[in-house]
Amino acid sequence: MLKGIPSIISPELLKILMEMGHGDTIVIADGNFPSNTCGQRVVRLDGHNVPEILEAILKLFPLDTYSEKPVSLMSVVPGDDVVPTVWDTYETIIKNNFDKFTSFGFIERFAFYEKAKEAYAVIATSEKALYANVILTKGVC
Repeated sequence: MLKGIPSIISPELLKILMEMGHGDTIVIADGNFPSNTCGQRVVRLDGHNVPEILEAILKLFPLDTYSEKPVSLMSVVPGDDVVPTVWDTYETIIKNNFDKFTSFGFIERFAFYEKAKEAYAVIATSEKALYANVILTKGVC
């Protein structure tokens, strides 16, 4: 065990977070996301939800202050009658860990999949909320 590292962060995920460089992205994916199709590296955190993983990662992970939108979400598909309430939870978590946060970036569904294919890694979760996928851009300490 190490001090100060949230227990939800597996050794594999810790290694990935350490390997990532400035501008690299990581996806925290909900349970419906095609993680294995999109991810170069997939870390499974089954049994966990996106908010708790986001909270733990942001204890260790600097967000990119040079990027206009270092946190991006998948946009709701036009005509889909869904209001993603989980986004409010994300905003609270991010604001508690990143004082320069202003707003999310939004990416259309298929463009989000393409961005995920370019990400350093995808974290597969058991999150049941719809449109709960998030992309984080790493900054510098």
